[in-house]
Amino acid sequence: MTRVFSGIKPTGHLTLGNYLGAMRRWAEVDQHRADALFCVVDLHALTVDHDPARVRRLSRQAATLLLAAGLDPERCTVFVQSHVDEHARLSYLLECVATDGEMRRMIQYKEKAAREQARGGSVRLSLLTYPVLMAADILAYGTDEVPVGDDQTQHVELARDLAVRFNHRYGHTFTVPKATSPAVAARVMNLQDPASKMGKSDDSGPGIVYLLDEPEVTRKKVMRAVTDSGQDVVYDPQERPGVANLLEILAACEGGDPAELAGSYHSYGALKKDAAEAVVDVLRPVRERHRELCADPGYVEEVLRAGARRARERARPTVDAAYRAIGLLPA
Repeated sequence: MTRVFSGIKPTGHLTLGNYLGAMRRWAEVDQHRADALFCVVDLHALTVDHDPARVRRLSRQAATLLLAAGLDPERCTVFVQSHVDEHARLSYLLECVATDGEMRRMIQYKEKAAREQARGGSVRLSLLTYPVLMAADILAYGTDEVPVGDDQTQHVELARDLAVRFNHRYGHTFTVPKATSPAVAARVMNLQDPASKMGKSDDSGPGIVYLLDEPEVTRKKVMRAVTDSGQDVVYDPQERPGVANLLEILAACEGGDPAELAGSYHSYGALKKDAAEAVVDVLRPVRERHRELCADPGYVEEVLRAGARRARERARPTVDAAYRAIGLLPA
């Protein structure tokens, strides 16, 4: 059976982009067709300045929202990255295979390092090397497919390169994974800045629809979305990014095609109204289920404990094999 792995980082409140771009597909497709593992990658949240209490709070919230989005612990494995030591164990071995040049070419490193330096802060070494930890997350499980957004495909390519290099140098150890992306809304954009991704680390608010926003807040954010000059509704991501973003969101919520939907509208106002209602409708069951799960925290804790046990059972043989292959004595 195909093995699927993906993770979500607890660096902010999860957004509509996280749901439409990843979580919904995990729940509706991936957990039913594959041996699927989904992880709250909390170690990745430590690569920049952070509040420890906030990381813990957001990690629990992210895990709860994964379950609220429809992940079924009877069908897939849901766990927290730091609960499985094999991630960190394998990461160091892969650092011994990766190169400094590869790390410094990573687009997200360049962007995040520039932001940290602009704030007058120093750049942590872990920010440079975290793509290797991401590769370890993937390779530890013999992953075949990694469902990710467009902005993460470079990291999956690094995992592929490291797997091939390790296998060539030390003998076949790792499955070489591939990235998979949904056809529509792989990258939902900020409603106030359609040139930028709707990112959970951005706390600016007005352009970000959070999964736990109240319905009226969600409606207002969508209704106030930036559109473009002109009056006609055309799907043109390059020339009309604001309208294209709304069409893609509506298409993702309702299962349509953004270009075809464009022909159904003669005004931006009507498009915004329908997009707002579609977003409210698609998020309603997630919010309701989240509320139920918060009332039973013991259930979420048990799901994460059981998930970590299963994840360790899957990862340990591969990581132990990597230790032997690279030349380390068995314990």
